[in-house]
Amino acid sequence: MPTVEYEGETIEADIGDNLRQTLLDAGLTPHNGAAQYTNCHGNGICGTCAVEIVRGDVSDPSDKERRRLKLPPHSPDSGLRLSCQLPIEDDLVVRKHAGFWGQKVDRDDR
Repeated sequence: MPTVEYEGETIEADIGDNLRQTLLDAGLTPHNGAAQYTNCHGNGICGTCAVEIVRGDVSDPSDKERRRLKLPPHSPDSGLRLSCQLPIEDDLVVRKHAGFWGQKVDRDDR
């Protein structure tokens, strides 16, 4: 059973569980500020659930995820992933960055 470390919490998940839903079910959120209320609810189109996978193996992004991460304020080279499009396959350490979309990656934090 994989675990997800996020904001000081460790959550158990089943292989294949969706990262966004797993966080929400645990009472955590992959959204910053008002994005908790104004998001696409897991459809992969708003980009507000973007997170950094600090440690752990994840699948390659889907075409839908790649398309969204190419649009501002995101960039394809940020290394971020949309938690709503990410199946959990391994133990993960996940970090949320600042900004409405979680896009303000401080390279010094890595």
